[in-house]
Amino acid sequence: MEIYKDRTKSFEERAHDLVSRMTVMERCEQLKFAAPAIEKLSVEAYNWWNEGLHGVARSGVATMFPQAIGLAASFDDELLKTVAEVISIETRAKYNEFSKHGDRDIYKGLTLWSPNINIFRDPRWGRGHETYGEDPYLTKKLGCAFVKGIQGDGKYLRAAACAKHFAVHSGPEALRHEFDAVANPKDLEETYLPAFEALVKEAKVEGVMGAYNRTNGEPCCGSEYLNGKLKEWGFDGYFVSDCWAIKDFHENHHVTATPEESVALALKNGCDVNCGSTYILVYKAYQDGLITEEEITSACEHLMRTRMRLGMFDETEYDSLDYTSVESREHLDVSLEAGRSACVLLKNDGILPLDKDKIKTIAVIGPNAQSRKALMGNYHGTASRYVTVLEGIQDAFDGRVLFSEGCHLFKDRIEGLALPNDRIAEAEIIAEHSDAVILCVGLDETLEGEQGDASNTDASGDKLTLQLPDPQRTLVKKVLAVGKPTVVVVVSGSSLNIEAEPNALLQAFYPGSEGGKAVAEILFGKTSPSGKLPVTFYKDVHKLPDFTDYSMRYRTYRNERAEDDNVLYPFGFGLSYGDVRVESADARKDGGCVKASVSLINSGAETSDVLQVYFKSDSKDAVRNHALCAFKKVHLRTGERKTLELSIPLSDLTVVSETGERYLDTAAKTVLYFGTSQPDAQSESLTGKKCVGVEIKL
Repeated sequence: MEIYKDRTKSFEERAHDLVSRMTVMERCEQLKFAAPAIEKLSVEAYNWWNEGLHGVARSGVATMFPQAIGLAASFDDELLKTVAEVISIETRAKYNEFSKHGDRDIYKGLTLWSPNINIFRDPRWGRGHETYGEDPYLTKKLGCAFVKGIQGDGKYLRAAACAKHFAVHSGPEALRHEFDAVANPKDLEETYLPAFEALVKEAKVEGVMGAYNRTNGEPCCGSEYLNGKLKEWGFDGYFVSDCWAIKDFHENHHVTATPEESVALALKNGCDVNCGSTYILVYKAYQDGLITEEEITSACEHLMRTRMRLGMFDETEYDSLDYTSVESREHLDVSLEAGRSACVLLKNDGILPLDKDKIKTIAVIGPNAQSRKALMGNYHGTASRYVTVLEGIQDAFDGRVLFSEGCHLFKDRIEGLALPNDRIAEAEIIAEHSDAVILCVGLDETLEGEQGDASNTDASGDKLTLQLPDPQRTLVKKVLAVGKPTVVVVVSGSSLNIEAEPNALLQAFYPGSEGGKAVAEILFGKTSPSGKLPVTFYKDVHKLPDFTDYSMRYRTYRNERAEDDNVLYPFGFGLSYGDVRVESADARKDGGCVKASVSLINSGAETSDVLQVYFKSDSKDAVRNHALCAFKKVHLRTGERKTLELSIPLSDLTVVSETGERYLDTAAKTVLYFGTSQPDAQSESLTGKKCVGVEIKL
């Protein structure tokens, strides 16, 4: 009886039976990320490596959404789930079509190595824009929504998500292959592990990827401690190494002496599949007595169980998805909605929205104004059409639009034979001839990103400063000196200090293929901005803790020191064209939750905004300031009132001791703050609004 073909049996039973029919060598071969076919068992060749961070990546055309940090700026878990559903539909559609053509290459499978739920603890980290920001609560809520959207809720997974990089990983990029990230028990439980735990326990994420670095001495892809955490949480998916991370065990971490020993360390600590080449030596390690047949079998069964859950041996409800699903108009509309939500208005003296009736000529200036790369972020797919900021403005405005690149993104000239600053005069000239200026500056994935991918080799993809590149700093000063009403649009994946005071400042992050249209809609008031910063924007890196220090002391809004005066714009901050404020709030403990009723009113233009709830405890084990514990995106028309009912689990109001014990401190004074920003003095000053505080007895 071929149990592995029997759909009435559990996926575990079927996987066990299938693997039992393989030779030891065949089982070893299945642990490589490019797994070969086993024809006698009708096991097709399969490549485990695919990416879907903000759209299906690296396999041709797909809907391109804003980069993850821009999705996080939405503070909208329902939107994240919808985005992920689109990604998984397109993943399945492409897989179906590629498989029909016998194409089982890399980036064409159903196992997406996304999302990245590391904590963006330091603004220098080049890969920070792949994450959902600095807050563990926001990260876990958005991460769970993304995983549920990717995997669906049917008998079979529509696609398989993967939580990465486990764990305690956020730069520096240049040291990641050899670095030991030392984190104390409190920081592990309070900051670095909660999102992973939630994705395993709540979202049932199918995959987990280890990190390159060591954590407290153990390499993350062969860590007894981290593997123990997964077992404690009940993880029953597959574990994959980061790419070529296992060879770091012997080459860089020096915790093993040979590749075979590295294989053994990884496999014994739960690493089922190797992205890289070290697992070609699994059979050799077995012959040498370093690993057992049972350990090989267990890893292989985990992988076959995932493939069973994906329906690779059955007919499924997803088989009818075809290429007509890819980059459909419906999916592009979701990308546009996400692009709008990714934009955070940081300053506005009243110039926005621009009044088309009062403006005849607009100057659009800057290296990111007509840049497609500025829309993308890394780990991106290919859109069939891109709308840059310049094109979005040209499409939305009937008057004259003048354009100058102004400067190169980072070089001192655009034309190789020209003198430095060869486009500055042109920028000044068109500013002089315009009624308003849109100055589009920032970075792209070539300046902030992953080691080896970003051309920023001096810092291996990380940032050395929060300033704009020198040519752009010069451009900003020269254009603002012209004296015309100026809106600066910053397109970047992380905190920047433009060191200037324009009339308005809009942070667009990397807004996706429809990003230019989204920006233009906000500039001209078709849409009100509603994004909030998922990271703190700082003035100066020199006032931050050392980049290699993984202690959370004085890091992020939860622990930073107000006396440092280093915050430019706080986490959770973002303006709109409306005037949404909390009128009143009530909260009471009800069983395992706090039930809250919150009344909001909008006295300004129709807009969306984000109700944010923070808790502050005077427990000796609480974070220094306060911590996000709930949020809800809400849309209000002019003059509209809404009452929102929230249920906040007591588990989201816990504190963590120095020994890593998480508990509810019922003796401490706890206050919940309800508002559209943090309850800190700087946010109140920037918004002109105070949060409503309610003391709650836990």
